[in-house]
Amino acid sequence: MPLSMNREVFVTCAVTGSGATQDRSRHVPRSPAEIAASAIDAARAGAAIVHCHVRDPDTGAPSRRLDLYREVTDRIREAEVDVVLNLTAGMGGDIVFGSPEAPFPLNADATDMIGAAERVEHVKQCLPEICTLDCGTMNFAEADYVMTNTPGMLQVMGRMMTALGVRPEIEAFDTGHLWYAKQLVADGVLDAPALVQLCMGVPWGAPDDLNTFMAMVNNVPDDWTFSAFSLGRNQMAYVAAAVLAGGNVRVGLEDNLWLDRGVLASNAQLVERAVTIVETMGARVIGPAEVRAKLGLQKRAPAA
Repeated sequence: MPLSMNREVFVTCAVTGSGATQDRSRHVPRSPAEIAASAIDAARAGAAIVHCHVRDPDTGAPSRRLDLYREVTDRIREAEVDVVLNLTAGMGGDIVFGSPEAPFPLNADATDMIGAAERVEHVKQCLPEICTLDCGTMNFAEADYVMTNTPGMLQVMGRMMTALGVRPEIEAFDTGHLWYAKQLVADGVLDAPALVQLCMGVPWGAPDDLNTFMAMVNNVPDDWTFSAFSLGRNQMAYVAAAVLAGGNVRVGLEDNLWLDRGVLASNAQLVERAVTIVETMGARVIGPAEVRAKLGLQKRAPAA
């Protein structure tokens, strides 16, 4: 497929994630107030979309608490800066087995596996414009951890998201995830054209070499909208790669902590650098109103 550079680019900022990064950088936000403030700063820097997880305010550990999601959502919606809100729905699909010789019983302290309705409950209560749908099961970097998203689970969660009027962002960590995403659209679970995030360099999904990236891009239907990112030091290289391949970009502390060698980044600084790269390439960074028009999103007002 010949390259067709994207000239109208939106930037997503993945604000905090659920990885064990809370003690590796002072800039990783923990509390709802910190997460919302960092998201708002990223929006001021040029992010049209903010992708949010929540964390335990005291420990920084990943959390699924509904009150934390509600507070983050309310704070962002009440801000003077406009931004599209994207909440994760990836939590609650974690299975951690015992040792290789004794996989059962599961590691109960680390396993967090819940039903579809509970995984989507914060989406139902907060009604963001976008929420994520991790479109497959995969081994993660940890030896006995499996991110679990069965076809049955994805069918149920996808129908719930569609019924709520929240746009699913398909998270694809490998080509098979795109294959199943296309099946979800064919089955009427998700509306077409779909929205996709290509997640590159996440162990052990698709590596972030350009041949693999283009294989992922070539598996995205022509009328779908995609963004892409890579982890760590390749985050900014993938800003350029995604735009050149016809997509949009994602940066943020969920995926990378560093601005330069030895220099810890803030979310706003990562967004500013991404915007500079996009504009230097001759493309235009579009704002939240244009993203809503492009993706058919429904903006919700702050809670009364």
